[in-house]
Amino acid sequence: MKDFSLPLALLAGFCTPAFADHPPLTLPGASVSAEQEENTGLQLDDTADTGSRLGLTLRENPASVSVADRARIERLGARDFQEVANALPGVNASAPPGWGGYVAYRGFNGAQVNQLFNGISLQYGSANRPVNAWIYDRVELIGGPSSFAHGSGSVGGTLNYVTKLASREESAGEARISYARFDTQQTAIGYNQALNKGPGPRHYARVDFSRDASNGYIDRQERVADNLAFSLLSDLTPDLSHTLAIEYLEEQEDSPYWGTPTLNPKAGELKIDRHERFANYNVEDGRYEQRTRWLRSITDYRLDEQTSLRNTFYHYEGQRDYRNLEVYAYNADNSAINRSGGYRQRHDQELNGNRFELLRQAHLFGLASDWALGADYSVNQQSVYPHSGGAFDSVAPGDFDPGHFDDVPGMSAAARKSRSNEIETRSAFVENRQELGERLSLVTALRYDHIDFSVTDHLNAVQVDRRWDAITGRAGLVFDLSDNASFYVQYSTSAEPPGGTLTGASATQVRDFDLSTGRQVEVGSKLDFLDGRASATVAAYRIVRKDFPVTDPNNANATIQAGQQTSDGVELAGSFKVTERLLAEANFAWVDARYDDFNEVAGGVPVSRKGKTPVNIPERVGNLWLTYDFGPSWQGGVDARYVASVYANNANTMWVPSYTLFGAFVKYRVDERTDLTARLRNLTDEVYARFIHQSNSQYYVGEPRSLELSLNTRF
Repeated sequence: MKDFSLPLALLAGFCTPAFADHPPLTLPGASVSAEQEENTGLQLDDTADTGSRLGLTLRENPASVSVADRARIERLGARDFQEVANALPGVNASAPPGWGGYVAYRGFNGAQVNQLFNGISLQYGSANRPVNAWIYDRVELIGGPSSFAHGSGSVGGTLNYVTKLASREESAGEARISYARFDTQQTAIGYNQALNKGPGPRHYARVDFSRDASNGYIDRQERVADNLAFSLLSDLTPDLSHTLAIEYLEEQEDSPYWGTPTLNPKAGELKIDRHERFANYNVEDGRYEQRTRWLRSITDYRLDEQTSLRNTFYHYEGQRDYRNLEVYAYNADNSAINRSGGYRQRHDQELNGNRFELLRQAHLFGLASDWALGADYSVNQQSVYPHSGGAFDSVAPGDFDPGHFDDVPGMSAAARKSRSNEIETRSAFVENRQELGERLSLVTALRYDHIDFSVTDHLNAVQVDRRWDAITGRAGLVFDLSDNASFYVQYSTSAEPPGGTLTGASATQVRDFDLSTGRQVEVGSKLDFLDGRASATVAAYRIVRKDFPVTDPNNANATIQAGQQTSDGVELAGSFKVTERLLAEANFAWVDARYDDFNEVAGGVPVSRKGKTPVNIPERVGNLWLTYDFGPSWQGGVDARYVASVYANNANTMWVPSYTLFGAFVKYRVDERTDLTARLRNLTDEVYARFIHQSNSQYYVGEPRSLELSLNTRF
């Protein structure tokens, strides 16, 4: 057990009485109004729980923190939370089957970028498959190592998807219907209601429901998803409140699209046959299904004006089923496509945990000193039932019989449990913001994680038990150059379990390896200018990740823990109210990601990839939005997104080209509560790859040009 004497000693400042002029503490909570005024700009004085447990504003936080709130989600026309994430600086997210929620950020990807749901990590990439944006209040992002706040697996950064909760509004309703190309439809409704009035306990309820259906832009790919969220807020006393939140998702996709094969020879820029842009080489009855349930019980208690407690119990249960033919490759002369990779899989996952937090505003040496202390305990369990097959057939491009899953050799066998994983995590954390002067503050954080891990290989009767202890933290200085501009510098660290996410790790991935570590140095500035009409942020960073598994240079069949990767980058974001009618928003990110120590097997021998860029990492990502109010009832806008080319292999001898997507919209305000919007996506009908499968060089082709009509109303 680790020594907690240092964090406990820090409580000396915690017990110092607060001065009368110190502002009262605000209990954590979410407030959502269907008639909220649309916010513009970067909102540097808003808070973001993802970047700190202290309720710091974006300006007060010594880190690159970005937020897309509900007003911005609606302005962008984002359909799922990944589209919201892609609007944040430097993020490149997609959802190819088998990867679920893939995110590349600051030179890292996969499990190296933490994804949270209401501050809770599921510790498994496939569980992050994007969900319709309707039930989400905002998406938050903090750049770089952030294990100090949310635990392991965040060397690149952390995304947090925050759902709507019941608020203290008397009555607020909203609804949306939309229709787009490929029979893409959405029906959604949300309602917040005060359940009683008068003295005594007060109760407020909110319910949100959305249904999405589409025939898909790929042949035979059909999808339907239902999403329900309910929450009940109860003010039991003036100082005690409780929120019960329940979410349920059911999703089904027929003949999921696993990618488009690239033409031979596979060298240099990879290409596809554009005539087969929408071809689906999966079997006729391919399937993906997902059923998930979330439960949170949140209790807030205010002890006094300076001190509050929060306790969050959380439960997640998810089941995911796959049965598909996943691998397609052209023969040597590109006249036929060989299909293989039959795969059937089931994931059964359950997460249970409880988090306790204590917030205190005090003074130390006569200067304001805010504290957050807490502990978290969770048990994450997953069992998998995989079954795979090899070669199936060869088909000619164009019109072909896709066949059926049971026709793939060996796929009719009964399902067998292959592996069960259990991760028990005990954590303790402390965070402090200490004023050092009128314009200077120090923000520090420290977290301890104890991880007990067990994996059972049922087929080979093998069990491996491991335990790891990780201490991570950060220290940052914030200097207010003026009331509207600040400068910061910070140092932060992270820890990452071997095998990426332990819920999916095999015995061989964890048996002989320790935690990977990361560290970051970041400097930046945040400012409002031009009398508040403009705001901007800039951040420059270096991240070094060390001690991840690489091929042993002395034995091509063995792995050692010796890897290192460095990412240097710059992120810029800005918002400018050019005139009373014209709003310009943009962000841009550049990163130089490279391996310093990395070996892989090529031709049966270990080969160094020092200096090479990791797969699927774009060097540059940028977004631009222009919104113009033509009059009281009409608004229009254009947007652009640029993603640089990415490499398809670690040798950097194959790549897919960069792409730029353009869009436009026009919105008509029917009345003060109802809007009608026409939105055109991928205006130039660009053919592009959102993701490239490293193992088989399959393109994951992005959406073609489409027109969407939507009606939004508030009541």
